[in-house]
Amino acid sequence: MASLALELMGFFLGLVGLLGTLVATVLPYWQISAHIGSNIITVVANMRGLWMECVYQSTGAFQCETYNSMLALPADLQASRALMVISVVLSTFAIAVAVLGMQCTLCLENAGTVKSRLAGASGVLFLAAGFLSLIPVAWTTHEVVQTFYSPNIPSGMKYELGECLYLGLASALISMLGGAMLSVSCCEEQEGGRGRRHGGGYPYPVGVSMSGTGVRTTSQTYRNPTLQVGGVNTASRGQTLVRSTSSSESNAHGAPGAKKPTAAGYDITGYV
Repeated sequence: MASLALELMGFFLGLVGLLGTLVATVLPYWQISAHIGSNIITVVANMRGLWMECVYQSTGAFQCETYNSMLALPADLQASRALMVISVVLSTFAIAVAVLGMQCTLCLENAGTVKSRLAGASGVLFLAAGFLSLIPVAWTTHEVVQTFYSPNIPSGMKYELGECLYLGLASALISMLGGAMLSVSCCEEQEGGRGRRHGGGYPYPVGVSMSGTGVRTTSQTYRNPTLQVGGVNTASRGQTLVRSTSSSESNAHGAPGAKKPTAAGYDITGYV
């Protein structure tokens, strides 16, 4: 039950992280013009994002313009675009894999350990997606802060941290947390033995010997499947069944005073 709860929590956290990363990728609120110095009272607010640059006027007009050329953009902006898109794709793929590998779904129900491994793989994908989205967010935050405190840049060209940076940071951490939960649940399922097959529970002949009185003794070992769970040495816990058969009807009754062969663990006198 603990692994099931971890899977559900990790799945929903990964889904929330995907939605937050997608919103942060699309919206232009990565950098917002700073109102400092002579810009304390202004009628225009500039906003920059990964895909467009917008202007908000005090009259309520809101205009956005996409970047004309992708190759003309700075290298850091191009890398940020690529990393955020890859993060969204990985998160989407992780959700699909998690649906197949979670215990609460009926997909691959009889697949054994494959189902738990898929859940662990989805956790790794969520971790990778969160890490990839964290890189451009941290990179842009560093540039904005460094530019803001630079004395060589005019106040009108300085920007502050936008809402998308906070959203991207929170989404990256949530995705990584969900991926960690899915990975831990996979480890707990494998330790708990889900999908593990028990050993054979039927007697197997070990050896056949002939005694001097003409009695043939067959020794067989019974392996209890309940004692084989957890790596218990079945050879040390096997019970030996000894079956005695006679080659003729007279030998079946045996000579007077002859002792019957004993069985270690089970008495199967008369067992044929």
